[in-house]
Amino acid sequence: MIKRFFILSSLCMVLGVSAQKSHTVVQGDNPYNIAKKYGITVDELLKLNPKHKDGKLAIGDVLTIKSEKTATAAVTKSAPAEKAIVSTSTSSLGKIVLQPKQTIYGITKQYRISETDLRKLNPELDSHMKIGDEITLPLASIKKYGGTQQAVTAEKHAEPPVEKTITTITPTVVTTAVEGESYVIQSKDNYYRITKQFGISQQDLYALNPGLEEKGLKPGDTIKIKKSSTNNTNSSETVVESTNPKAKMDSGNEKSTTSSNVAAGDDYVTYTVQQGDTVFSIVNKFGISIDELIALNPDLSHGLKTGMVLKIKKQDAAYIKKNGDALSVILMLPFGYSTNETQYRSMALDFLTGAKLAIERNARGGQKLDIKVVDSGNEASFKNSLTQINPDNTDLIIGPFFKSNVIDVLDFTKNQKIPIVAPFANSPELYNYSNLIIVETNNQTYADKIVEEVKGIYSDQKIYIVADAKKEDANYIKAGLEKAVKNPNIIIVNSSADIQPDQNMMTGQSAPVIAILASDDNTAGDAFANRIAAMSKEVQGMKAFSMFYSPTFEKRVDELSQASLVYLMDRKINTDGNFEKEILAAYKNKYCKTPPKYAIVGFDVVNDMLTRENKKGEIFKQMNKVQTQLATKFEFVKSKANGAYVNTGYRVIRLVP
Repeated sequence: MIKRFFILSSLCMVLGVSAQKSHTVVQGDNPYNIAKKYGITVDELLKLNPKHKDGKLAIGDVLTIKSEKTATAAVTKSAPAEKAIVSTSTSSLGKIVLQPKQTIYGITKQYRISETDLRKLNPELDSHMKIGDEITLPLASIKKYGGTQQAVTAEKHAEPPVEKTITTITPTVVTTAVEGESYVIQSKDNYYRITKQFGISQQDLYALNPGLEEKGLKPGDTIKIKKSSTNNTNSSETVVESTNPKAKMDSGNEKSTTSSNVAAGDDYVTYTVQQGDTVFSIVNKFGISIDELIALNPDLSHGLKTGMVLKIKKQDAAYIKKNGDALSVILMLPFGYSTNETQYRSMALDFLTGAKLAIERNARGGQKLDIKVVDSGNEASFKNSLTQINPDNTDLIIGPFFKSNVIDVLDFTKNQKIPIVAPFANSPELYNYSNLIIVETNNQTYADKIVEEVKGIYSDQKIYIVADAKKEDANYIKAGLEKAVKNPNIIIVNSSADIQPDQNMMTGQSAPVIAILASDDNTAGDAFANRIAAMSKEVQGMKAFSMFYSPTFEKRVDELSQASLVYLMDRKINTDGNFEKEILAAYKNKYCKTPPKYAIVGFDVVNDMLTRENKKGEIFKQMNKVQTQLATKFEFVKSKANGAYVNTGYRVIRLVP
């Protein structure tokens, strides 16, 4: 008896020593190959060595290595006498590494184990199903049914009721420090965990915390987490055709946002590595673990290189049309006939005229179409209009116009994953739906372009930003410029009247400044144009930029070109283009007038979507094409891995002296 006790004590000592080891970094080491050497994950290695959480290692650094597998091996090899002590009721267990496409159901079928027994062996199964994670199974089942997937370790297992109790208690002992609108980042946090916990989108999180996207989540830092209210970005400008030679139009910056580096292939959402990226900034951006990323991209063990195309997450299967050769399309437009409400009727009727032109054009080209127009009524009666949709025989839905209605349609068709096109609604609340296509370009994309334009001409001028009442766009531009240019002197003002010439410290004379308009109000546009025109006469070298179009810009081209005004538009017709001339002539021939704004939108949206459809109706396979229609540039990118497609296209108008 004494001898047995001594053997047990010795085993405990061996176990304690084996569970805690160290590793001295040598040339060629990186977190991935060190973790692989000791049979642990990269996440586990970095948690054990918080000083190296950024993954940067220097030769000679001593790392703590905790390897439960090594400890288990020590018990197995050093203590054969243990078998005499262990109860005969225990069973021999092993672990497998979770592979891509493996599911709970698939594991139970492959290894002939009930789901109940599987969950008993893996109490945290639901939160522990990531590629690269270890799943505990009976060792005999792994050997018999595992095929090429053999056990990574074997262990003796007795039912641990105390362990289960601890697991149950753990969620209540969360060190979540929430104080009003703030939150202290914890070591296990990532963007996905935070956005889910507080019901906020990743885009809103970035907006509330300028610089967070570049810096990443660092344990101990305090961030703002209160969700901001977001309005629909329904455009209200009128398209004005201009043939003035001083107005030059280009099609926008194709790499204006980081998200344009995210693409969706047939199988995976991918990301092209940019200069300055790190593995940790990428996993934070997409809310995934390092081990998930490495499992999909084994070449990362050799280091991260600019231009690498990384697989991020498995892409949902492409939608394929359901029946026959014809594509079944529904247009949901707010005519309001069911409620006798006429507020949006003219808008819907104009949209329909442009849509019909696009439908007829594609039908003449050989596309087989089955089109149904549904009156979506108004906000109150909208759900009644859903009864006119058969989700099992619909391949594409264009509309409705308003955000709340779009969400209703997405929920109604969630089982079928039908492609749904939102012509006007653009809100971070919509970015989680993988089958949604958002047409409107958001303000952040415009603001990013303004920052890029100012950076290109900046040479120590004072910068004025004219803000609207909310100041969100102005603050975003200011934060971007503070990172983009050296020693910026930026002033946010409420009125264009507050823009003043700078003073040359050497000569005492007036010096030019840079003026930016961050408001879409036409009255603010008029005031901005007046002030820029007046200042351009006082001092040479003024530079002006506007996030938005204002009708006055096209009326005062000669004056505003003296400040080289650059402004952005969601839509602008190139009247010199052959395609544009053809469509304008066809519309005038059909309706005896020039197309109004919403007719242009209707044509552009419907024509763009129909021309992306292939014979199988796999529209999502065609979303990487950049297309310019009558007035609108369409350049779709994923808002996030397995998120909505969002248009980042716009037109840039430059007024040259």
